[in-house]
Amino acid sequence: MKIAIGNDHAGTEYKFEIIKLLQDKGFEVINFGTNTNESMDYPDTIHLVANAVEKKEVDFGIILCGSGNGAQITANKHQKVRAALCWNNELVELARKHNNANVLSIPARFVSLQQALGFVELFLKTEFEGGRHQRRVDKIPIDCN
Repeated sequence: MKIAIGNDHAGTEYKFEIIKLLQDKGFEVINFGTNTNESMDYPDTIHLVANAVEKKEVDFGIILCGSGNGAQITANKHQKVRAALCWNNELVELARKHNNANVLSIPARFVSLQQALGFVELFLKTEFEGGRHQRRVDKIPIDCN
């Protein structure tokens, strides 16, 4: 499985630990994020993750910023991206089971590193339930043609 990851300066520390976790589990990781704590603009890295997800160059994306909001809003500008901002396990599970989320947005300033690592593991192992949820997911994209 191939995972794209992107972050701003608030998510750098967590990003490195998430990459280590993913690589230890045998996942291929593409790092689009900043590698420093210097202030930068999150859309510059988040759009790269969203593009990779949208083009199916990766299976999933993981994005981090301070609140997770800016990263999630940016990613969701892409038609084939369903980014979910999650700060607890129940939200992570529901994002995958009911919304078929393909990008996990983590609010680095509001969760612990251990929580963030747990969210990543749970996100990747939780399957979409389909059924009635598929009908709803199919209604999310806007036909721009």
